[in-house]
Amino acid sequence: MTTPTTSLFLLDHLADDAMTSELARGDLDALRAVADWIETFVVRPHKDLGRPGPVCPFVPGALERNTLWLAPEQLAGQGVPQVVELLNRYQTLFLDTPPTDGDDVDGKVIVVVFTDLPADRAQGLFADALQRLAIPSYGDHGIVFGAFYEGNEGTAIYNGSFHPFTSPVPFVFVRRGVISDWKFFLDNEELLRLWGRRFGESAVSTLAGELRRLPWRAWHD
Repeated sequence: MTTPTTSLFLLDHLADDAMTSELARGDLDALRAVADWIETFVVRPHKDLGRPGPVCPFVPGALERNTLWLAPEQLAGQGVPQVVELLNRYQTLFLDTPPTDGDDVDGKVIVVVFTDLPADRAQGLFADALQRLAIPSYGDHGIVFGAFYEGNEGTAIYNGSFHPFTSPVPFVFVRRGVISDWKFFLDNEELLRLWGRRFGESAVSTLAGELRRLPWRAWHD
């Protein structure tokens, strides 16, 4: 498992038998389950989200521009070093896959679907792998990874009782970091520092805009 499949599927491809003829049945079923979850949950509003708009504001634009791909991978019982190696290679694939410049770069994402990974093993495996990847990948390339699996206890930013990261099949997304990611970095000083370095004056303006909407002056008084 040292090389990605490099089989990248748009969601529309999954309904085309000619496009998926070489996929194993289990891989195809897993991709279709993730695609259905994206279309019925991720791109729609939810009453428990705590803010207006879709569950993930990033995904609708990626689907519209055809820059969200699913990629099937089988772990076959392998461990953290192999996951780290595989995701590093998907990072390279992501960086090399058009668009590679312009505004659309920030709107593309590769979803690496681990089609044979039990959900109860995903938590520890993904946590250990992403701990090794998060800082160097973001610092060197501005790349962000995100882990999804059934039972993921991660919560929405605006509602601590809502768990939006519980996908039907374990996967890790690969995307370019965007300025709004600071909300996910608040409890990680190193990532927040790298975010500030990456976005410079725009980072200051973004945080100032958030503070202006909060009644912190009244709290101080």
